[in-house]
Amino acid sequence: MTSRVWPSGGQHLWPSGGSSSVQSHARGHLVYAATGVLTVHTDRGTSVVPANRIAWTPAGSTHRHRAHGDTDMRVVFLAPSLAGRLPDRPAVFLATGLAREVVLALSGPHHHGGTEPGYSRSARARLLRVLVDELREAQEQPLYLPEPRDDRLRAMARVLTETPEDNSSMAELGRTIGAGSRTLSRLMRNELGMTFYEWRTQLRIHHALVLLAEGHDITHTAHACGWANPSGFIAAFTHLIGSTPGRYRAGRHGAADSS
Repeated sequence: MTSRVWPSGGQHLWPSGGSSSVQSHARGHLVYAATGVLTVHTDRGTSVVPANRIAWTPAGSTHRHRAHGDTDMRVVFLAPSLAGRLPDRPAVFLATGLAREVVLALSGPHHHGGTEPGYSRSARARLLRVLVDELREAQEQPLYLPEPRDDRLRAMARVLTETPEDNSSMAELGRTIGAGSRTLSRLMRNELGMTFYEWRTQLRIHHALVLLAEGHDITHTAHACGWANPSGFIAAFTHLIGSTPGRYRAGRHGAADSS
């Protein structure tokens, strides 16, 4: 890993498969993958960060990062006054064109006085306010997968994480872990705020983003993630990501594809 770090943030160039140690910070921070895909793991869940999303991790949250494909990771720390305007939990936001350019400007390699990118303190403050305003205007995106707390949900999550191609119904999975479908449905609604179908689709799209970043083709990715044919996968991927897998894989998956 190659890093450029300064008090307000920095840039980390990760090889595919690179990961950080478990850590936490006194300030909340935003992360963006200018290239590649990042996963941000916390004890509350996992965020997937392709190049048209920005992930938020609040202050004090224990977390680690992992790169999928060669990844250019940008980090921007926020002062408490600005962090208080974002959720008190991990979240993923749409990277609009403006938000993307502000993050790149604030985390770029051009230093001012050897310690910060080339902006005065007042200019940085203005850019940070613009960035937070832009994120607040953008809707949170369904690329944050909460971590189940209940042991039965954890067991089901383990099965589907290890075998995302498994097309067993919730009732069938419930029989293997000793829980009825009504119980599982209630737990998912109360703990995760989503249905089994929504949760499994998000988990599969998470896995698909990783496979595409690692160079797998669309047909292989579709089958590895449980779709019988690529067309169903393309529709689900486009709905969640805002870009077709083909455009995403070709590197044309910037914020403009999400409009």
